[in-house]
Amino acid sequence: MATRERSQNSASERLANGLGWFSVGLGLAEVAAPGKLAELIGIRDKSATRAMLRVYGLREIAAGVGILSQTQPATWLWGRVAGDILDLSTMGSAFASRHTDRARLGTATAAVLGVTALDVLCAQQLSRSAEVSGNGAHGRPDAGTRVTKTIITNRAPEEAYGLWRELTNLPKFMSHLESVQVTGDKRSHWVAKVPGGKTVEWDAETVADEPNRRIAWCSLEGSDIQHSGSVEFEAVPHGRGTLVRVEIDFSPRGGAIGAAIAKLFRAAPKLHLEQDLRAFRQLLETGEVVQSDASIHPGMHPAQPAAREATA
Repeated sequence: MATRERSQNSASERLANGLGWFSVGLGLAEVAAPGKLAELIGIRDKSATRAMLRVYGLREIAAGVGILSQTQPATWLWGRVAGDILDLSTMGSAFASRHTDRARLGTATAAVLGVTALDVLCAQQLSRSAEVSGNGAHGRPDAGTRVTKTIITNRAPEEAYGLWRELTNLPKFMSHLESVQVTGDKRSHWVAKVPGGKTVEWDAETVADEPNRRIAWCSLEGSDIQHSGSVEFEAVPHGRGTLVRVEIDFSPRGGAIGAAIAKLFRAAPKLHLEQDLRAFRQLLETGEVVQSDASIHPGMHPAQPAAREATA
């Protein structure tokens, strides 16, 4: 059941990313060429129409950036739904004009209706996912924590996938990991550092491996930490690199070890993951990870020279 839910969440997040890029692309077209776009959808090009489309374009760009940059983009998806309703209302009013190409306008309206349906579906799924995650994070003392972050690197998806797929590379950019050893075809042994100079170990299994697209893993039954995660690699349009999206989900067991693990992961988890992704990007693009004295992870990468920290 948990695996199916993660798969559904992953599909919803991929759809949200797609809608985000679509929103940015449409917005840029509306801002840059409102006259041509108006002609394309069958609305007579007037100065008022061009001004209106530019405003709509800025709205689309803002929505797209919000969807792509937020870990919980459901609110921005619902914003897109509201924008879709406004677009449909504008198109409905345009049908009353004698100077409108109704065939083109009808086709454009059908397309907007289709996108609206996708926006509603995706917003509903992400809202349910956020609600479940919120209940899980606050419903009981030993509840799990889920963190999601994205970053863009200028390398191709196959390069990003290749670096991550070699599990022994993970400690090079994941600050809490001391080592990861491959023990079998899909099995690996993980060692993590916890507060107090101690370590915790667990065995994990790779549960999904889609070359150049997605990797998912989870700890084996009986581990001190119930840990799962996934990383997705999505090509940015026009060959501008790769959008890397990481989701980490964990639930420590009880006792002193569990408390230490909880302290480790729940201390600004989003900031930790953000720092790790910046380190991943540095390693991928330059072959090494550098850090500043102000890094929140002192000694994070002792094998690397100290320098400046990468910026997002």
